[in-house]
Amino acid sequence: MLSVTARKQFGDFTLDAAWTSDQAIVALVGPSGSGKTLTLQCLAGLISPDSGRIIATGRTLFDSDARVDLRPQQRRIGYVFQGYALFPHMTVAQNLAYGVRNGARSDLTNRIIDRLGLGPLMARYPQDLSGGQQQRAALARALATDPDLLLLDEPLSALDAPLRRELASELSHTLRDWGKLAVLVTHDLAEAYQIADMVVLYDHGRTTGAVPKNDLLWNPSSERVARLIGARNILEATIADTSGDSIVLDWRGGRLEAARSPSHQLHARAGEQLAFFVRPEYVRLIRKNRPVTDGLRQTNLFHGDIVGERDEGTVWVLYFRLARPGQPSQGEYDLEIEIPKLVYERLRISTDRHWDVSIHPGSIQVLPGR
Repeated sequence: MLSVTARKQFGDFTLDAAWTSDQAIVALVGPSGSGKTLTLQCLAGLISPDSGRIIATGRTLFDSDARVDLRPQQRRIGYVFQGYALFPHMTVAQNLAYGVRNGARSDLTNRIIDRLGLGPLMARYPQDLSGGQQQRAALARALATDPDLLLLDEPLSALDAPLRRELASELSHTLRDWGKLAVLVTHDLAEAYQIADMVVLYDHGRTTGAVPKNDLLWNPSSERVARLIGARNILEATIADTSGDSIVLDWRGGRLEAARSPSHQLHARAGEQLAFFVRPEYVRLIRKNRPVTDGLRQTNLFHGDIVGERDEGTVWVLYFRLARPGQPSQGEYDLEIEIPKLVYERLRISTDRHWDVSIHPGSIQVLPGR
């Protein structure tokens, strides 16, 4: 288990982090300057918080009240720095040996070299390695110390997108194989989802609690959290009815039926406002050569126009405005719709702008609070 409560003031910036993870790999996600790397430095003992308490695998690393502040070399922590920080004048073997403390097991080091495929690279210098090879060398140097806690500061940021995806999967498998408690810093939620078990969101020095990645993406705990993870189609409605198995909302002059969240209990009542969001990929365009079923007539069927679009290569994002009076929910449009490029071409959307769309009740995520 890893528990972090840390407050640190730097000029106008205040880190106020508070989270606990009982899973092996936790990702700290947020924009640059939000306090993620500062948290790693507090964990590593490179910076002392002004107040708080840090516990890792049952050991207290820092406690301002008890006046505990272990030195970095006492914390049994491995650190993979952003950009890897390999010594350019040393070979891979020398970099690895430099990271190994006195008394480290040679069998462990050899296993790491074999597991990460570094055997043929041991005589090379960092400038002779690819980005992926440098990443593996830096990870090996950190693991060779046999740490209790491994810290990784944006370890994939220097790589191009295809290699990042490949090495993210490899890194996830490696961390799980070694069974190390690890904290990963990234600004990429997809990367965090691929590697980590738990996610903590950082925003201007403040944090959410550590939550399982599936809960974060599929059942955000509030509108604030939904916005932090980049959810689209965040909308507002008035509750019409909560008496049944679903929630009925008044939205844009019509009724919208939403499924109840299995994890967040709704305390609002009829007549109150709430926020919800609809994933763009779950808004369905109704083919015009197919009859609309009775079920679709009764549930979340809307007519309107595509008023804009954006080509994202493999998908198109469409901006859809309901054919109803009043101001659209998101300025010039009501919904973002995301469809594969092949569907866009087959439906000839570039020339046909009038459509019926449906929204499945289960794809509407009602947000418990702000």
